[in-house]
Amino acid sequence: MPVVRYCGAAFEAAPGEAVLDTLLRNGVIVPNSCRAGVCQSCLLRAAEGAVPDDSRRGLGAALVEQGYFLSCVCRPSGDLAVEPAGGLETPATIAELDRLSPTVIRVRLRMAEPLVYRAGQYITLHRADGLARSYSLASLPGEDTLELHVRRAPQGKMSGWLFDQARAGEPVSIRGPAGACFYTAGRPEQPLLLAGTGTGLAPLIGICRDALRTGHTGPVHLYHGALRPDGLYLADVLRALAAGHSAFHYHPVVLEGDEASGALVGALDKTVVNRHPKLAGWRGFVCGDPSIVRLLQKKLFLAGMASSDIAADAFVEAPAP
Repeated sequence: MPVVRYCGAAFEAAPGEAVLDTLLRNGVIVPNSCRAGVCQSCLLRAAEGAVPDDSRRGLGAALVEQGYFLSCVCRPSGDLAVEPAGGLETPATIAELDRLSPTVIRVRLRMAEPLVYRAGQYITLHRADGLARSYSLASLPGEDTLELHVRRAPQGKMSGWLFDQARAGEPVSIRGPAGACFYTAGRPEQPLLLAGTGTGLAPLIGICRDALRTGHTGPVHLYHGALRPDGLYLADVLRALAAGHSAFHYHPVVLEGDEASGALVGALDKTVVNRHPKLAGWRGFVCGDPSIVRLLQKKLFLAGMASSDIAADAFVEAPAP
């Protein structure tokens, strides 16, 4: 069996076991979140030995050249010496905590130094004890703080802490940004369709604001889905944005309720394609629950949208403790 060496200790990996699981099984604390090779919070650096190519998928060239890899999906075929991913975090402070709904809190972070990012990308938030979770950015580059929308997850360690214990002034750190779900200038007349559930709204807000700020002239349709009307947070803000920009259209959607709430009623995917049956030439952004994201990707493609014009960010939650 392959042997994983970490900080002077050696651990034998079980057959087919990922490096992260080998280390956690032996009591080594490694920051991690999604366990699916998406969030990049479990990065380690290979000092000796080879790692599979798929454990570097999605990483930038600079990280790959330095030997970094995703430990949650890395199943080595031979012995491997690894090191912590030091120096990749940037210090930050919690500037503000604001409950947007019973289950969603807005977290604003003030950085020790400016962060270069694109609206809609995500960062990984690290608590002082090493706990890490990834969240999308609703803010725009150049703003004073980074804005995150955090849903309270059942038994969620980070979300529970942010809701119940964290206070303004609390020191944290972040890693990132990462992700390719962001607006690209160059086709200002192209129609845009954005759809997401829950806190999938966070990157979509950032993308919409970025497009409007850079002079996008084509129609921009944002669909936000929730189970019930009380899940449609920031609805007033989005209605005000629509009132101030003739190109922007906000469409709240609920699965349970009636249209008296001001929302469309029905499944998000069906609502979108029923209202936009022909999407050739459009660009799409879909975020939130992984099953809804996959369904929307498929339906937008079948309605004529090119696969290369569909950007997606599926919110994979950390496994329950």
